[in-house]
Amino acid sequence: MKKSLYIYNCGDLKRKDNTLRFTTYDDEKRDVPIERISDIYVMSELSFNTKFINFISQYGIPMHFFNYYHFYTGSYYPRESLLSGELLVKQVEHYIDKEKRIVIARKFIEAAAENIYRNLRYYNSRGKDVTEHMRYIEGLKKKIPNAQEIDQLMGIEGNIRKKYYEAWSVIINQEIEFEKRVMHPPDREYPKVCVNLQTDVR
Repeated sequence: MKKSLYIYNCGDLKRKDNTLRFTTYDDEKRDVPIERISDIYVMSELSFNTKFINFISQYGIPMHFFNYYHFYTGSYYPRESLLSGELLVKQVEHYIDKEKRIVIARKFIEAAAENIYRNLRYYNSRGKDVTEHMRYIEGLKKKIPNAQEIDQLMGIEGNIRKKYYEAWSVIINQEIEFEKRVMHPPDREYPKVCVNLQTDVR
């Protein structure tokens, strides 16, 4: 059964033989079988080339792009996917309908929060005491289903990520100050931290 691939980490997405390979800027690699992917949602800075585009086009896989605030910015559709235009019409309907849009927005924030929580749980089970951070994030996660505005969701997500970044000092046993958001390449040296590619592809 095909499922959606969500990418929250910055990196490169390329064709590797007959599969997709995601490589983070820390050179961590993960291969995802192309046959299991129905569509791709890009929530971060991502690099790819025309060889990759041609490859996913052969399998009819569309890509959807979102900015830093998780607002929809555009999509790439293989030529065959545009024959009827029905999918594009449905997406536009959900974007302009506030109730439908907030439902989708909640799903994105829930997925991001769950990914963060699982990372903390992983390190907590390996001797890094981030219990307090997990408890705080768990409380914020419970507020997501009741959020009625995009700005409210953004605030919840911002607080979750702030607490998550605070936990890094515990995880790597070194003080880290996050003063501003800097895209690749970073303007200072940071220790490498294991991150997960959020996906429901198995």
